[in-house]
Amino acid sequence: MPVSESFAARLAPIIGDLAETCGTPFHIYDAAGMLATHRAMVAAFGDWPFRQYFAVKALPNPAVLSRLLAAGSGLDCSSPVELQLARAVGARGEQVVFTSNNTVAEEYAAARIAGALITFDDPAHLARAEHLPEVVAFRVAPHGAAAGSTLMGGAGQSKFGVPRGQLVVAYRQAQARGATRFGIHGMTCANERDAGAAIRAARDLVAAAAEVAEALGIAFDYVNFGGGLGIPYRPGEAAFDFPAYAAATREMLSAAFPGSRPRVLMECGRYVTGPHGVLVARVVNRMAKERQIVGLDASMSALMRPGFYRGAYHHITLPFVALGGRAPVTVDVVGSLCENIDRFAVDRSLPDPRVGDLVYIHDTGAHGHAMGFTYNGRLRPAELLLTEAGEVLEIRRAETFADYTGTLRWDPVAVGPALHETSPIPAAGA
Repeated sequence: MPVSESFAARLAPIIGDLAETCGTPFHIYDAAGMLATHRAMVAAFGDWPFRQYFAVKALPNPAVLSRLLAAGSGLDCSSPVELQLARAVGARGEQVVFTSNNTVAEEYAAARIAGALITFDDPAHLARAEHLPEVVAFRVAPHGAAAGSTLMGGAGQSKFGVPRGQLVVAYRQAQARGATRFGIHGMTCANERDAGAAIRAARDLVAAAAEVAEALGIAFDYVNFGGGLGIPYRPGEAAFDFPAYAAATREMLSAAFPGSRPRVLMECGRYVTGPHGVLVARVVNRMAKERQIVGLDASMSALMRPGFYRGAYHHITLPFVALGGRAPVTVDVVGSLCENIDRFAVDRSLPDPRVGDLVYIHDTGAHGHAMGFTYNGRLRPAELLLTEAGEVLEIRRAETFADYTGTLRWDPVAVGPALHETSPIPAAGA
């Protein structure tokens, strides 16, 4: 949906100069909006022990991560590189959650050495761990209300987590290895805006935790409800009711664990930063084919979501075109990749765009630049940050040819033994 009135008002007087100075396209983020969302999440849980761990994958930029960390957020990592990034911005110990899948021994060791809270995605990962972390947590496979997500996969198709019927056995294995402290994790939803649906999924996770606790006589240090809270991409869509979600979560935990107050962890990314970013581009082409086409200087390589996910919507506006100043037309808004799915919008009504117009593509504060790529040599654009004080910082420069070719071996280097002429060639099927 359109960016907040506050962000729009602070952008309006500077965006034209920024576009001329920095060149388009670029992503620009609102630091004040991101921090306000984080603080509202914390406030909603009141005196219940709660920590939100920002999903690094959503916006892996130190300027953003360090601000969230300073505001009390933790960081959710799922790879060794994300662990390194978290450490580089000052995150230590239980300020980091490591939630991964198909984790190799070296990745697990890096997380344990970092002191992170570690989630085991499967008992097989536990079995391979030479040393256990201080707190053992398993991820629960999607089930109940969480099993209907097309993004995560249903209960029978998901690659994530331990099936609910196997949880007791998994925790019993951890007990047998000497574990005495426990957590539990469930990615309870994906881009979910309905608080009622998210509450039902959270209730299923709490029920699973209570079942394990009763069967094994253990207590849980924390319940990690994962991320997956959605944002309203379309104008008129209602925002997720986080205060209602927090109140319901507190109530269900009090009922399930009357003698304790397990910490609540969450790993939201999109919900925290998604609405607080725009991709600024410029119209470079206007064509009439079988369809009316508006060509931008940005491509799918700068924002994958509309082309990659069927039906995904991002609101588009022309900030310097006055309402009513031009007749609306129905157009496809596209980029320059040699791919027909390189479209930001299909059959979208806009005030007749003209070459040179600036364009805002909204809600790119998460999974925008982070999911970018360099196919076709269309390089990823710069990232800018509008600070709380009103200063604009370049927090990632646009990529160049040197970046594109930086890992190439212009003079190839031999690796492994040479294949000599006398070397036998294995027979087919050998």
